[in-house]
Amino acid sequence: MITVNQHEKVSWHEQLTVRELLVTLKYSHRQLIVSINGVLVAHDSYASATIPDRAEVRVIHLMAGG
Repeated sequence: MITVNQHEKVSWHEQLTVRELLVTLKYSHRQLIVSINGVLVAHDSYASATIPDRAEVRVIHLMAGG
């Protein structure tokens, strides 16, 4: 089990990637920042970066406005 954004519990499995998690949770915004246990994950690593069991994952949408 992992925790996303401090409150959402998500089932974990071996080799769960950041990209897979984002698809599962229907995060589709193009400007996302992801960290796993406080460590930022590079956008080009989302398909290969795996998430360990019991991880704290943060997904932040970047927005612009004026």
